[in-house]
Amino acid sequence: MSLPYYIVNAFTDLPFGGNPAAVMPLDQWLPDRQLQALAAQHNLSETAFFVPVAASTFELRWFTPVEEVPLCGHATLATAHVLLREMQVSAETLSFQTRFRGLLHAQPQGDRLTLDLPAVEYESHTVEAGLEAALGARVISAVRPCDEPWQILYELDGETSVRTLKPNIAALAAIAEHCVIVTAGSDQYDFVSRMFAPHYDVPEDPVTGSAHCLLTPFWSDRLAKQHLLAHQSSARGGTLWCERRDDRIFLSGHAMTFAKGTVTASL
Repeated sequence: MSLPYYIVNAFTDLPFGGNPAAVMPLDQWLPDRQLQALAAQHNLSETAFFVPVAASTFELRWFTPVEEVPLCGHATLATAHVLLREMQVSAETLSFQTRFRGLLHAQPQGDRLTLDLPAVEYESHTVEAGLEAALGARVISAVRPCDEPWQILYELDGETSVRTLKPNIAALAAIAEHCVIVTAGSDQYDFVSRMFAPHYDVPEDPVTGSAHCLLTPFWSDRLAKQHLLAHQSSARGGTLWCERRDDRIFLSGHAMTFAKGTVTASL
């Protein structure tokens, strides 16, 4: 068996910026245990696997090193980049059939790629006891998705708090069984954020597209704007152009191929 793979930095045009994702094209689905083992071997925050269905339609799944996730924005952007820029698929729109989020789309927009993702409806959330201590920061508000709170957003008291945050990851994992998004308004951008997911074996995710399905409606309501410029202020960092349009979120960003190769080991 010979399986190609690509390592793509998403939401950046820098060789050591953005969020790296492994992307693996498949002719047909492998058993889940093999998909999970490959994701663990790549040891990136997510590995995307896709299988062709039609000329510009693909089934798409995402795995962290320890489990499958319901949505991954940066690995979807990376997959679109591989299809359009590496595999030379000719299409105005790519469609992705997913197990948990229905049909997603991606389009080239000049030198960027744009993802069409579902917006997340949210409600107020009570901050867990001990969470501020684990974060090392004061939380001034918090919201959670109404339907599936696998990510929860915590607004901090300023941009500096987000950028300089040094959470106790072990304590955070013990308190929160969900992804922890921290955010604040920004002078240079509309908002900044960071995201921690230790229970997915991802202490900090460099740039998180799925988090912006919640961040964009939150800040759109807060700032009364449909178009927002966002920056995820991790060590690698990444910039996202966000648009809220009814119940959809359009996320645009750059992507670049960092490496490509072939899995030759017997699975």
